[in-house]
Amino acid sequence: MRILLKSTLMLLAILLLAGGIFLNIDLSSPQSPLNGPENSHAAEQYTCGMHPMIITDEPGICPICHMDLTPMKAETGGVVETSVEQKIKYWQAPMDPTYIRDEPGKSPMGMDLIPIYEDQATGGSMISIDPTTIQNMGVRTAGVVRSNLSRSIRTVGLVDYEEPKQYVVNTKIAGWVEKLYVAETGQQVKKGQKLLEIYSPELVTAQQELLLARDNYNALKQSSFAYISDSARRLLDSSRKRLQLWDVSDKQIAQLEKTGQVSKTITLYAPYQGIVTVKMINEGMYVKAGMPLLNLADLSKVWVLADIYEYQLPWVKVGQSVRVELPYVKNRSLTGHINYIYPFVEPKTRTIKARIELDNADFELRPEMYVTVYLTGEQLNNVLVIPQEAVLYSGEKQTVFVAQRGGRFEPRLVKTGLQGENGHIEILQGLFEGEQVVTSAQFMLDSESKLREAIQKMLNPVRSESPPRAEESDLSDLFSDAKTTESKTGLEDLFN
Repeated sequence: MRILLKSTLMLLAILLLAGGIFLNIDLSSPQSPLNGPENSHAAEQYTCGMHPMIITDEPGICPICHMDLTPMKAETGGVVETSVEQKIKYWQAPMDPTYIRDEPGKSPMGMDLIPIYEDQATGGSMISIDPTTIQNMGVRTAGVVRSNLSRSIRTVGLVDYEEPKQYVVNTKIAGWVEKLYVAETGQQVKKGQKLLEIYSPELVTAQQELLLARDNYNALKQSSFAYISDSARRLLDSSRKRLQLWDVSDKQIAQLEKTGQVSKTITLYAPYQGIVTVKMINEGMYVKAGMPLLNLADLSKVWVLADIYEYQLPWVKVGQSVRVELPYVKNRSLTGHINYIYPFVEPKTRTIKARIELDNADFELRPEMYVTVYLTGEQLNNVLVIPQEAVLYSGEKQTVFVAQRGGRFEPRLVKTGLQGENGHIEILQGLFEGEQVVTSAQFMLDSESKLREAIQKMLNPVRSESPPRAEESDLSDLFSDAKTTESKTGLEDLFN
């Protein structure tokens, strides 16, 4: 019985070997009749749209997110089957993925634009999700449209003095304050008004010297020697000039020369008009030369310093109209213009000051008072905009997801501009008018895209250069010899 079984197996092996040699059929080849389409049907597999690492042989739910599993697309050799002829979506700059055009051309750097096909993406891996999963995720989209972009700014302002209209009153000579005419802080002072009377021995001496110079000139002005009269006249002018440099008015000097009476005190008059903001003297006080006595500020005009944050700065320009509201006065507002934007940032508040000049004849605006400032930036006309929530910020990159047909989503890098007040943001590069961008659940799409991109890189590593291919005839001979040797070895084992 054993001999008969051995003979049968030997005969079967010889027949198979002879059939393979004469018919030149490779039993392990996919083109073999034994491995035809009718015998190579693979079992359908299922995966999760949000977690592609979950793969099962039968339908069910994802153990992570509990969503229904979907059938996997047919693949060949790990690569998704695609059509031979791909359609070009747009043209892209090689060095700047955000620079795209709908026709070939040159990039800003002078390089030829490269085509981007329908299955390619610039900001990650293209993902495809079935409609049921899209609905469960709550994916919403919005169109890329052209619109006008504007922004209104409401900020706080601080009333301040007009800096060029602040003055300090002092004396240029030492002495004692005999009489103080302006004795209150907040008192309004007009130009030329009496401020104080000061007694100074030096001033008394200077007055007496002026009278002597006057008398000397009157006696010598008719001299037959011209240089003598000229010297007397120069001495008189020098005495007058000395009193003028000590802030003695011309009226006082003329009165002194007319009456010939030396005054014990000299009156100082206000050189400017304004409000007394600081008073540093009292009657009977001894003052030194150069010592500040009073601070005056003209409040007929005031400044309002408005806080502008850094992201609002592109909307603020010099000459822009603003509206200032007084919070303590109902329905009271003033209109002005921005006349200066300070070139530095306040380190504590991280804001830039914008200066507004306002008339304040009735003194309704008081320094250090808070007001509310409203301004509207210059409108941008006919710019490309999308909802602000559609943009994902990751470091230096800004990404949006463009909705394609068939439940596909393309991550695309973009460059953004100004942000409007209606929740829209300007798109400088990266999108075309009429496209649809995802405005919700894009964080899940982004994680899915990055995950699929990482998996693709692991499944398709960069391979090193393969060795030179041998001639087809040599390969055929090689495989023929290998098959013959394998067959002989199998027969020898069988016979033994």
